[in-house]
Amino acid sequence: MSLGKKLRERRESLGLTRIQVARACDVVESTVINWEADRHKPKLYPEQTKALCDILDFKIEDLIQQ
Repeated sequence: MSLGKKLRERRESLGLTRIQVARACDVVESTVINWEADRHKPKLYPEQTKALCDILDFKIEDLIQQ
């Protein structure tokens, strides 16, 4: 499963909007849309990566695409 699909499925399963994820990570909503569409991979500062993991209940390893 692609990283974008993982992010979208987890966000939806938690009942979160793209805006909520974007705000938690201090990015704009279009950035989250691009992640979920696999147009871009998250390139975040450590604090932003932690925020993404926290809001989506991921471990850092979950963000590493195989």
